[in-house]
Amino acid sequence: MSSRRPPFRFRLDLHSGVPVYRQIMDQVRAGIASGSLSVGDQLPTVRQLAVDLSINPNTVARAYRELELGGALETHQGTGTFISAQEIRGGDEERSRQLAQIVRDCVVRAGAIGFTVEDVVEELRELVAEPSRRR
Repeated sequence: MSSRRPPFRFRLDLHSGVPVYRQIMDQVRAGIASGSLSVGDQLPTVRQLAVDLSINPNTVARAYRELELGGALETHQGTGTFISAQEIRGGDEERSRQLAQIVRDCVVRAGAIGFTVEDVVEELRELVAEPSRRR
């Protein structure tokens, strides 16, 4: 039996309202944070991921480029794209952007099934008031 981790899989939600390149970026960051992706792990090529997800290669290239600029990835000409050993940059601004995206996603999904922003806010208030409900 092998001790290797299962390969990292990308999954898109085309109904979430989140741009596809952002979904790819967020999944890479989540994979790093969860340990599903480690320093030195190789990601699929732009072409291969585009084929796997049935999307335009430019979309994958944009996600990879932004992750590289942010320090999460490094690309080695001829060998591929890898998870970087560098600390991911972005700090408070990036965290704020991610939280804003989570909130927007939540509101979009709730709205799609008939809830209002006020309904979402009320539910959040109840979660804060009753921490035991989170479990």
